[in-house]
Amino acid sequence: MEQALAAADTAWVLAAFTAVVLMVPGLALFYSGMLGVKSALNMIMMVFGGFAVTAVLWVLFGPAAVLGDSVGGLGLIGDPFTDIGLGSLFEEDPDGGMPAALTAAFHLLFAGITVAIIAGGVADRMKFSAWLVFSGIWVVLVYFPVAHWVFAFDDEEAGTKGGWIANTLAAHDFAGGTAVHMNSGVAALALAIALGRRRGFPHVARPHNLPLVVLGGGILLFGWFGFNGGSAGGANHMAGVVVLNTLVAAMAGLLGWLIVERIKEKHATTLGAISGVIAALVGITPAASLVSPLGALLIGVVSGAVGCFAVSWKFRMGYDDSLDVVAIHLMGGVVGTTLIAFVATAAAPAGVDGLFFGGGIDFLGRQVVAMAAVFAYSFAVTFLIAKALDKIMGIRVDTETEMRGIDVPVHGETAYVMDSFSPTGPSTLRPEVFAEDRDVIVPKS
Repeated sequence: MEQALAAADTAWVLAAFTAVVLMVPGLALFYSGMLGVKSALNMIMMVFGGFAVTAVLWVLFGPAAVLGDSVGGLGLIGDPFTDIGLGSLFEEDPDGGMPAALTAAFHLLFAGITVAIIAGGVADRMKFSAWLVFSGIWVVLVYFPVAHWVFAFDDEEAGTKGGWIANTLAAHDFAGGTAVHMNSGVAALALAIALGRRRGFPHVARPHNLPLVVLGGGILLFGWFGFNGGSAGGANHMAGVVVLNTLVAAMAGLLGWLIVERIKEKHATTLGAISGVIAALVGITPAASLVSPLGALLIGVVSGAVGCFAVSWKFRMGYDDSLDVVAIHLMGGVVGTTLIAFVATAAAPAGVDGLFFGGGIDFLGRQVVAMAAVFAYSFAVTFLIAKALDKIMGIRVDTETEMRGIDVPVHGETAYVMDSFSPTGPSTLRPEVFAEDRDVIVPKS
């Protein structure tokens, strides 16, 4: 019976893994459609390129650094030298438990997607070569330590120590509200500031293909059931609660964003609807196993509403977060991680009460400390990496490439074949071919 249950758990996590893999092209399409047509392919390349670099480094020492025994028992980073090349993953569990290789593969997706999310903050202006180098350095110096803090738990039987946020602080983060979403959102903010604003900002090109954005967002929604559901670790009661909470939060987020958008802008837009879905999915990620469906609705609607408000911050504060990674991922992570402390209920699988159900104020304090630590570390190290790379190799494309669009000069191709197009350069283009890129959004004061 135990082996049958283990086989069912493995099958569920394998299915969840497959769903999460689809989030990579989903994110690429979601981001690409929001850009002007002349940089659409570059964004796809940044998403896949950052993921590819992460995968290579993950095989070298990723699982040990993230999930392994903490160096010196301090809870800061796992020992990356205990399993270089992942040779130990060939050893089969004699009890028929979850394959270690599958656990490593699942966490690789978390790492790769975290890196890929950052790309949205620097669209239209970062060198592709610099992005690949940045991705490799960032995942080692920022993601691996922060993921260890959050995802590595003490194992008394094996005698190993995990991360300080998960164990010493005992903050709650079910599937990466801090390690994945806050981490990537803060990094996008730091990198965008280091890189500088796009020329012409705040006048920016309109999304060139909204159906593509919705398609990408829909694929992300599908993948999120694997992202959150697979984090339950098996085909169990928790997985059922988690996928229900994930779905209802996403739909509440759509409505929350549209309500605010309708009040502020007098329109309820397609882009706003799918953005609200993603913001709410981010919000429910740290909380999915800790709240009731009503709590999930609250987190979803607040995440969507806050995300809509936060989009305008970049225009007021002057930072150029191209595709609103701060509004959706950073703020969604903050909302979800904070609201856990209020709406968590012991009736949920995680079995802990928040303030609304008689829990103590210390719960909120632990969540705030966890968020503050991730914010401070990720921002500082990301900014230093960007500045160092800028000194060494330069991280921004030249003015001519930025004005022409990155796709043709850097990649030698374009997203759409038109009768007047030749990949040799913009001199062969009629001005009207890319007319939509001159149809700019002028932010309201």
